[in-house]
Amino acid sequence: MANRIVLNTVSYHGAGAISEIVNVAKAKEFKHIFVASDPDLVKFGVTGKVTSLLDEAKIPYTIYSNIKPNPTIQNVQDGVQAFKDCGADSIVAIGGGSSMDTAKAIGIIITNPEFADVRSLEGVAPTKNHAVPTIAVPTTAGTAAEVTINYVITDVEKERKFVCVDENDIPEVAVIDPEMMSSMPKGLTAATGMDALTHAIEGYTTKAAWEMTDMFHLEAIRLISQNLRGAVENTKEGREGMALAQYIAGMGFSNVGLGIAHSIAHTLGAHYDTPHGVACAMMLPIVMEYNQEYTGERYREIARAMGVEGVDSMSQAEYRKAAIEAVKKLSADVGIPAKNDKIKEEDLDVLAADAFADACCPGNPRDTNVEELKELYRKIM
Repeated sequence: MANRIVLNTVSYHGAGAISEIVNVAKAKEFKHIFVASDPDLVKFGVTGKVTSLLDEAKIPYTIYSNIKPNPTIQNVQDGVQAFKDCGADSIVAIGGGSSMDTAKAIGIIITNPEFADVRSLEGVAPTKNHAVPTIAVPTTAGTAAEVTINYVITDVEKERKFVCVDENDIPEVAVIDPEMMSSMPKGLTAATGMDALTHAIEGYTTKAAWEMTDMFHLEAIRLISQNLRGAVENTKEGREGMALAQYIAGMGFSNVGLGIAHSIAHTLGAHYDTPHGVACAMMLPIVMEYNQEYTGERYREIARAMGVEGVDSMSQAEYRKAAIEAVKKLSADVGIPAKNDKIKEEDLDVLAADAFADACCPGNPRDTNVEELKELYRKIM
């Protein structure tokens, strides 16, 4: 079986990179751009940093901001109709994972109308056509949705999130400008940064991991360990480091998958609206402890990338513990809570069943079951 790498056709990185959006739009002769962004970004002028450039270039656009933090089937359906109504031919997605995931689903359905039932996109949908030409502009340093072939939609009716995996949904162009992330509050910076760390560690330990993705994941772990604390304090260096780190993590995990920290996080978001990054951060060290006997020497390299000294003189048990403790310390340092008081014992059957059915579950290095997943939930109750 061949290993696969799918990346953006082009990506732009660094302060001021958003100026390239106009150049791309002109080169591709976009006639009307559908700008997908969330209402807070519109309200606080972050989206306006991009639309002002479109105004100056006299490129027509329509803003769609009916997007929730955990985007719903209805958000996607409304967006598809709004795209058709304005006669757009392209998408610029501005925001975190919510905006970009919504834009991906809209872009796929527009070019593959037979998948108008959003639920039909769950898993690996056999779409035939690439999504609408899309430029993705992240405003958070965490999800890496701009470089992945995944997106997550919430089914409100069934109280679950479902993961969609499709090579046709990846944005053709990604614009990673740390200045677009400078207005993120501390809590969001911390949560999205821990989401990026979860991507890197789960991607590095997943069953499908291989040499090329290992390279991405270890560098992402190193950069996050060095820069997340600074990013939370809004330092220039921290923001720039995290902008790069989360993208590099996305280059890896998008191609090899994740594990049960994400499976559990998806259920916590669907049932209790727990922010995704917070849920990931709560579960990551717990899942690392659960998986440690199935990871060979990989925790030694995680510990090294996290800045732990003397790992080569440690026993296997010592470096595994050191890696887990380094993750716990980083999470605590940036203010992530360790417990979720919304979880109830009577919810565990449904939560564990949903996590077991989640698309990320099979990639976990240790095979699991519903009863063991229940025990993992109990550790954060």
